[in-house]
Amino acid sequence: MLRKASPPPDESTLEVRRLMVASEGRDIPYAVIVRALELARPLDAEVFVMSIARVWGTSLGFPNPGLKPTKHEWDEQKRIVNEAVDKFKKAGHSAHGLVLATRKGSKRIVKEAELREMDAIVMGADHDRGLIGDFVWAHEPYRVSHRSRRIPVFLVQG
Repeated sequence: MLRKASPPPDESTLEVRRLMVASEGRDIPYAVIVRALELARPLDAEVFVMSIARVWGTSLGFPNPGLKPTKHEWDEQKRIVNEAVDKFKKAGHSAHGLVLATRKGSKRIVKEAELREMDAIVMGADHDRGLIGDFVWAHEPYRVSHRSRRIPVFLVQG
């Protein structure tokens, strides 16, 4: 992917009533929670937290149970979502969360945001590695920002 994602719109013009905080499987850092709260506070937005449990592929084109997330991986993603939801609730926002399994994290995050009619997506991200980074799973937040056309994506590096 050589195309650049368009920068998010000016926050003063953005009306956020539904906000998605997404993770491709990493812990959701405090900086992401703070950024999400900055976007959610003006209109008391509903916060939806979503994390991806990674499916590792297929075997000869068919789903293979050995490639699906293990119970430990599911539990880890549920912990990540529950901790983030608790932080939002402590800050006084209504929040709920979900863990989904998929091979294509960016595609699923954007699809879920569109289905739930989200106004913005906030994700934690490593520093952009350019073309080299496109081959690693940690680059998934940048793929989300490239794929999302209608919903602005705010990436919090840290």
